[in-house]
Amino acid sequence: MEFNKCERCGCFFVSDTNTCGNCSSKDAMDMAKLKLYFEESSDYSSIHSISLDTGITVKNLNRFLKEKEFKSYLQDLDDGTNNGNISISL
Repeated sequence: MEFNKCERCGCFFVSDTNTCGNCSSKDAMDMAKLKLYFEESSDYSSIHSISLDTGITVKNLNRFLKEKEFKSYLQDLDDGTNNGNISISL
């Protein structure tokens, strides 16, 4: 096990995962919500529109879209000018 910093809340914890125990369940709920959103909607053109529609932060969307199960949706968001990076500068 390693000493890690939670990618969601920033607290330190000991585990082999990227999120702490408190945030793992939140991530699971948000990922399920995102998966359902992609299944039900075909009109998603930007990460901001997805964030507004789902209530999931842009920061967390960027993390989730790096996951294997969401890779196919990146093609619809990537217009070819950002080399696959969908991070938004605020």
